[in-house]
Amino acid sequence: MSTDSEIIRRSQDEPSAFAELFDRHARSVLAFAAYRVGRQVADDVLSETFLVAFRRRADFDPSADSAAPWLIGIASRVIRRHRTVEAKQWRSFAASVPQHDVSTLGGLDDAMSRIDAAREVATLRARISALAPKDRETLLLYAWQGMSYDDIATALGVPVGTVRSRLNRVRRKLDGDRKIRAFEKKHEKGEAVGHR
Repeated sequence: MSTDSEIIRRSQDEPSAFAELFDRHARSVLAFAAYRVGRQVADDVLSETFLVAFRRRADFDPSADSAAPWLIGIASRVIRRHRTVEAKQWRSFAASVPQHDVSTLGGLDDAMSRIDAAREVATLRARISALAPKDRETLLLYAWQGMSYDDIATALGVPVGTVRSRLNRVRRKLDGDRKIRAFEKKHEKGEAVGHR
């Protein structure tokens, strides 16, 4: 079985060999794109990613075993360009959704559970949206794509320490209940609030 590096090297002289790279990595690039921009745009991101990769295949680092981080990095940059379109779609969608209340007499517990879940999802979505774009991208590569710190660093072109810092910052920002739990723990122990 050829390595990704060998396939890319061979595709310099035999362009059709690049199809092997597509067959190997298209599924993961498509899944990453679908998480980031939705299924409708993901196919376009996939196509554009492999088009850019094909055109820039001479730039691939031949010492790398896998082209996956390189391809995800290209997909991330393609997605950034699609962000404007994505934002317009969300604004359009939000404006088109009716804002009237719907109530039923049956299934009140189920409805309340759905409301609670919707609120939690909305809160988490808002927290993730409020993250700096670089932090959000790092989180999505880690959480949804399942990439290692090293692969994320390669995909984003940053040191591994930067990936660690970003994920630590994301954890602190997304865990809003952490401060509340610390306060409650101090209060339960009878410690004075605001004093050491």
